[in-house]
Amino acid sequence: MTTPPVPTFLRSRSAFGLTFDHTHMNKTILKRPIRPLFSAVFVFAAAAVTLCLRIIVSGAGRTQFILRDAPIVFNQTFLTFAKLDLGEDSLRQNVEHLVDGDFRNPKFNFQRSFRSIGRFRLDTGSRSARNGQSELNFRKFRLDFRRNLQNWWRNRRFDDDVMSKLVNVLGLKRKYKNKYKTCAVVGNSGILLKQNLGDTIDSHEFVIRLNNARIGGFERFVGSKTNLSFINSNILHLCSRRGGCYCHPYGEHVPIIMYISQPVHFLDYGVCSSSHRSPLMITDPQLDLLCARIVKYYSVKRFVTETGKPLEEWSSSHGGSEFHYSSGMQAIMLALGVCDKVSIFGFGKSDFAKHHYHTNQKTELSLHDYRAEYDLYEDLVRNPEAIPFVSSKFKFPPVTIHR
Repeated sequence: MTTPPVPTFLRSRSAFGLTFDHTHMNKTILKRPIRPLFSAVFVFAAAAVTLCLRIIVSGAGRTQFILRDAPIVFNQTFLTFAKLDLGEDSLRQNVEHLVDGDFRNPKFNFQRSFRSIGRFRLDTGSRSARNGQSELNFRKFRLDFRRNLQNWWRNRRFDDDVMSKLVNVLGLKRKYKNKYKTCAVVGNSGILLKQNLGDTIDSHEFVIRLNNARIGGFERFVGSKTNLSFINSNILHLCSRRGGCYCHPYGEHVPIIMYISQPVHFLDYGVCSSSHRSPLMITDPQLDLLCARIVKYYSVKRFVTETGKPLEEWSSSHGGSEFHYSSGMQAIMLALGVCDKVSIFGFGKSDFAKHHYHTNQKTELSLHDYRAEYDLYEDLVRNPEAIPFVSSKFKFPPVTIHR
């Protein structure tokens, strides 16, 4: 199937350098008289240069003229494709099934998970029905589960300005809701072991860590300070199998925020949230959708550019409806909304580094496109206006990548 012509709309940035030899120019002009027509053209050109160019004075006194920001050109076909959620129908059916399902039905697909959450073994059989207090607690749990799931699904609508609202999301009781001055997002790549960046990481006001990565024994590389633990809900599901839903490798008072990988994990959230001393939060589903679109756009763009294959073949090469952004990508997006300056550590690959610094895992998950995400991070540093789907009202903070 042939890809149709690509319409575009404008919103981009580029730069071009021009160097003028003023001595040579003066000699050329003095060789012959300036005619009136040439003079008029020269004045017009000078005015155009003044309007379109900005002057940067570099070392050695050389003057260089650089074009002002030109608009970015987004690929409209890629934008349209990135908006399509291949798993939307399946997710909707899953949510409806969970909301309307009978928890007591032995065939209900999540009953096994529901009954084996660590020491929280809720018996939904006939014996529980004869126990008034247990029945009351179960009914409350079921109502809370359905309410949380329905609210999450109801709010799962795209909003291009969600980044501007993130400062209100964390609920960390910051006075006047000011943004954090400096933030470090610490990834889990093995490249962290190449440098002793621990003190640099800990010097930031707010430090975000991912998926309960171990820091004991690695402090000089990754630091020891943690202000927020960012996880996906699969991590909480594993934690829920432990006594008391313990999921606090950084301390019981460190807040946890997670994105929902599967709607059924609201069961784990319902059981574990009551046992946590620190806040246990869920990412805004509008941020989830924004992250999904951005990463898919970069992935599609890279796929078509590098392989030359038609757009229709992207899905089969990237897991189809299972394709998803990484935890680290969304943690960075969260930091961009709540911080004045963002530093990124432990994101990247090396032939001589493990996939994760704290494990022996060597391969990447196929449902992520890390190279596309690295393209995004480079744009955050050099050209944030090139990032699609984000409202022009949001101003990206400065970003530094430490490798």
